[in-house]
Amino acid sequence: MRLILFGAPGVGKGTQAKILASRLNIPHISTGDILREAVKAKTPLGIKAYEIMSRGELVPDDIMIGIINETLNQARCKNGFILDGFPRTLPQAKELEKLLMELKLEHVFYVNLTANGDEIIRRLTNRRACKVCQNIFTLSEIEGKNSCPICNSTDSFYQREDDKEDVIRNRLEVFSTTTQPVLDYYDRRGILVTVDGLGAIDDVTTSILTSIEAKLE
Repeated sequence: MRLILFGAPGVGKGTQAKILASRLNIPHISTGDILREAVKAKTPLGIKAYEIMSRGELVPDDIMIGIINETLNQARCKNGFILDGFPRTLPQAKELEKLLMELKLEHVFYVNLTANGDEIIRRLTNRRACKVCQNIFTLSEIEGKNSCPICNSTDSFYQREDDKEDVIRNRLEVFSTTTQPVLDYYDRRGILVTVDGLGAIDDVTTSILTSIEAKLE
């Protein structure tokens, strides 16, 4: 099974990707991770990406598509994958479509996790991170606690910059502006699976799998 996973910041996309990867026994391919891996491994495309990133510029679509192509051709992706973080724009979606056709990959499902913007803001502003181990907790999880439940460090909780309301609102606006046209593109073609991401974690996972199964019928 091959999934392309979408979702606004804070909707739980990363959590669902990990669960689905484990349940379906397919790798979770984060484009950020494979880009860093290519740079670290000093592959030809990784070297090009590093040169561009070191100038403070965005890695162009053709290099990202090349890195994704290399990854999807690896043995670990033989039985499927979950692609997370790409495409973010309509031109990227069309390039990815060409790549999938070239690789002759079938049963590709496009899954969008949705959420109310106000609820996402409430969720993310309610988070705190540990300065030492970097694990993230909700305020209710650490209420009355002075030490981290994971590493036992004291007075280490803080609010990350990207969990502050003004930053979250900007991230949601960027997502809406750049990625919504991608979702509309897939939706018009009848291949987008849309799932409410704000339910219980297990319920969201079940909804995703049920919706995919319905597409197979």
